[in-house]
Amino acid sequence: MSAKPASQIDVLIVGAGIGGLTLAQALLQRGKIVRILESAPVLKPVGAGIQIPPNAMNVLRALGLDAAVTARAFRPIAIEARMGMSGRTIFKIPLAETAETRWGAPYLHIHRAEYISALAENLPDGVLHLNARVTRYEVEDNTVLVELADGTEMRSQYLVGADGIRSTIRKQMLGLDAPTFTGNMAWRTIVPIDRLGDLAPNPTACAWFGPRRHAVTYRLGAKGELVNFVGVVEQDAWQEEGWSIPGDKADALKDFAGWHPVITNLIKNADEIYRWALFDRPPLDRWVDGRVALMGDAAHPMLPFLAQGAAMAVEDAWVLAESISNGQDLIRYQDQRLPRTSKVQAASRANMGLFHKSSRPSQLATYGPMWLAGKLIPTLVHRRMDWLYGHDVTED
Repeated sequence: MSAKPASQIDVLIVGAGIGGLTLAQALLQRGKIVRILESAPVLKPVGAGIQIPPNAMNVLRALGLDAAVTARAFRPIAIEARMGMSGRTIFKIPLAETAETRWGAPYLHIHRAEYISALAENLPDGVLHLNARVTRYEVEDNTVLVELADGTEMRSQYLVGADGIRSTIRKQMLGLDAPTFTGNMAWRTIVPIDRLGDLAPNPTACAWFGPRRHAVTYRLGAKGELVNFVGVVEQDAWQEEGWSIPGDKADALKDFAGWHPVITNLIKNADEIYRWALFDRPPLDRWVDGRVALMGDAAHPMLPFLAQGAAMAVEDAWVLAESISNGQDLIRYQDQRLPRTSKVQAASRANMGLFHKSSRPSQLATYGPMWLAGKLIPTLVHRRMDWLYGHDVTED
């Protein structure tokens, strides 16, 4: 038997999302030869707002990408929670300066398309391969063989599946998953702030709580010229999984009837509104198959109730790049990341119930202590987030 050819590519990355692009930058910084295989023919300006917490900014700073990201982002002045119908403030905790002093990096809001642009703009020619859909892989002695839909074969020392919640790489590695519908669907839209008049949301990261539903509002753009809206509603009848399914404003307004005018005004002024069903997946106990690893949503998809999905992918990228560069078994990467990502998944899941208290007694029991802590011990909210925002994988 003739020897298989050695690979000149160190790492093939499947998927040019936030995780895949960050991993490419981290590997390039370490002198590795990298190729990104993205199935889309172009990187379209799609998606909605994303929150970039300090734990992700620490990685971007270490990669020299923080300036490009910050120039495209908005810095909220506070974390805020309000009652959805009355608008009454539950708590409002300073964030802009606090994030820097307490957690070592800013907390930012950014449009996903701008985030992707910042991560991809200085990639060397030849790194990003568009219209390259991976169909299968095969682990060989010292390389991984990857086959594309057009019949092309490529080899690399390592393969990373950064191809999202419907990962082709995960499907081959672990088989089909069985996601569970959470009973929640979400509306999302982005509205120019100049349409909203006096009913524009505060320049905060604001969660609005209500019976069997909640909303989140925050600004996007370097000058806060856009407002991002997400509204999550408990619903049993509709279970179609998809990120960009067009919705009807009339249905969204019905779901948030009687809510504060800031919320209903946002929906009324949207050009387009989209919806998606929220599915939960239990933590995987394996992300690695020899020289093949999963990362980001392919490894640990997150519910959106802690705004950490993209941040966990960014953390993954740093740790995985370190493991590959040090020649470690990829199981080391898995063992290092699995406890933290599982904890974040669980915390996100727990918030789903926290936001949707329906009865007056349950609201008082849940939100009353929050209001009291915000008045008497405002740093308590900060302390409760130290484990999340204060974690810095670049120092591990």
